[in-house]
Amino acid sequence: MRRQTNLLFCCLLILISTCSLSAQATDTTAYHHALKELVLLQNEQSRIPLQRLDTLRVGLFVSGKTPLDRFADILGRYTWITPLTPPAYASAAEAQTWVDEQARIYNFFIIGVGDEPTATTPPSFLFDHFFIEKLIASRPCAVVFFGGVKGLRQLPALELAPVLISSTYADWGQSLAAQLIFGGVETNSRTARELSASFPAGSGIPSAAANRLGFAPPEWVGMNSQLLRDSIAALVAEGLDARAYPGAQVLVAKNGKIVYHQAFGYHTYEDKQPVTTTDIYDFASVTKISSSLPVLMKWYGENRLNLDAPLVNYLPEVRNSNKADLKMRDILTHQARLMAWIPFWRGTLRGNSRYPWQKNWDGNRNNDYRFRSHTFKRDSSRQYPIYVTDDLWMHRNYADKMYEAMYKSPLNAKPGYVYSDFFFIMMPRVVKANTGESFEPYVKKNFYHPLGAYTMTFNPLRQFPAERIIPTERDTFFRMKLLHGTVHDEGASMLGGVSGHAGLFGSANDLAKLMQMYMNGGTYGGERLIAEEALKEFSRCQYCPDNYRGLGFDKPLVTYDPARSSVARDASPNSFGHTGYTGTLTWVDPDQQLLYIFFSNRVNPTRLNRKLYDMNIRPRIQQVLYDAINVPK
Repeated sequence: MRRQTNLLFCCLLILISTCSLSAQATDTTAYHHALKELVLLQNEQSRIPLQRLDTLRVGLFVSGKTPLDRFADILGRYTWITPLTPPAYASAAEAQTWVDEQARIYNFFIIGVGDEPTATTPPSFLFDHFFIEKLIASRPCAVVFFGGVKGLRQLPALELAPVLISSTYADWGQSLAAQLIFGGVETNSRTARELSASFPAGSGIPSAAANRLGFAPPEWVGMNSQLLRDSIAALVAEGLDARAYPGAQVLVAKNGKIVYHQAFGYHTYEDKQPVTTTDIYDFASVTKISSSLPVLMKWYGENRLNLDAPLVNYLPEVRNSNKADLKMRDILTHQARLMAWIPFWRGTLRGNSRYPWQKNWDGNRNNDYRFRSHTFKRDSSRQYPIYVTDDLWMHRNYADKMYEAMYKSPLNAKPGYVYSDFFFIMMPRVVKANTGESFEPYVKKNFYHPLGAYTMTFNPLRQFPAERIIPTERDTFFRMKLLHGTVHDEGASMLGGVSGHAGLFGSANDLAKLMQMYMNGGTYGGERLIAEEALKEFSRCQYCPDNYRGLGFDKPLVTYDPARSSVARDASPNSFGHTGYTGTLTWVDPDQQLLYIFFSNRVNPTRLNRKLYDMNIRPRIQQVLYDAINVPK
């Protein structure tokens, strides 16, 4: 009986494996077919792929009964896209007024045309063609025809716009059309038959080379999709079952293609709201390499930063402190003898000094009266404008006392590596001193908006609903609330939520754009944002073997130790990235052109939960990526 059971089990495994291999082949075949059927018919003024995303305000107009949801979804992964809904019943004058209003708001339209008109086509669809013609005439556009192309013959204004056709409505047909518009894929296909007098058989022009992240099946880039899917799901589930985190998501890209992006679990242990791949996370210390570091690398590439110069050259206010002569290279590799951190919130309590090296700090916050007078108020005012919680507003000058505490702090007695937040907390002042601009607008203007990374922001509740933001800890000692849309780090919260060491929020998809730009050597979307030599210098190990860090970037240990490593055994010495206290990690490996992002809120409901670390969930998942590349054929 047992022998029969084992035989049945083996047969079942073979059947599952065969079905899985068939599904992999089908997905890759569907991708290849859709790519062959994607044709760029014309590209007026070489608008495709779209450039300068920071200058575009894009409206999306979709026509037809067949849903183009996948098309809209993929478009939205490249930049901020707004769907347009025209009036259902309108006179020609009213329709023209609507078009004129859209043209004042948006400076580019993407138009997706679905079902072909027939004798039974409802008037509303034919009326869509009126809107399409007017939109094309009003602003630059890109027009995509799905399925048939009869509609193409009915639009005389097409000579004004780039035109694409995709013969299939299937997911990959819609996805690849969206990717082509933004440079996530390239095509050189031609039509097999005549489409119109303007487009005879053999029509089609080559697109520009892909220059942004695209989306493809794992097999397309030489990875095993079954191993990725099954192993990652099992490892994430292991963490969910152990309550290492209530939810998580994993993104994997190889050779410039996102091949895996899945969400698991819920926002909290109440199991009410499932995690989605568009959710926004508190980056924690990933903020360091995604806000402070791109600024410093940009300056280095422009010969505005000397890594062996003293800090005082870039932050004059430290002139009379023991920080003045610290070298930038030592600061960025965490060996400048800076203290690790200061729990600034404790210095606001009555009876506690702001300087922890002068007096032992004790006690937790139990009542508001424990705060020092003139530090917090229950409501905002001109004197107390810094939001910490709804009933906790900080004095506008208290940040100066926080910086004073850092500047007066003693240096560590012994030289050597000590991970420190200090300099990254100072970065907004460094940016202000050297550019005259505030930190957040500077990084958005120079990096996030050119990348189309519009979810990357500080204080995300200004732009996004709370339902889209993953909660972190239930603070029981300072803010006395569930932290949801406000930064987890206490020091960053006391700086108004904006700092170079913590406070940045964003989606995995948008963080992937920044990390891919790093792996590209500083270019993305046809634009150079950082000099290549800057990426090479900052991402290399500076003081190996004594100190394995890059400049700001974390690096693999010189000698792999599974008990200490936060990354996979097979991560190459050229790889780099960073972890975040809230349960985040991002890492790139240029040798394998491999990008990995793991997001979780392991601090929910408490930071005392260390199971994510103890179970080595993040490095074990990352090792799966290398195994999926090296799997035997």
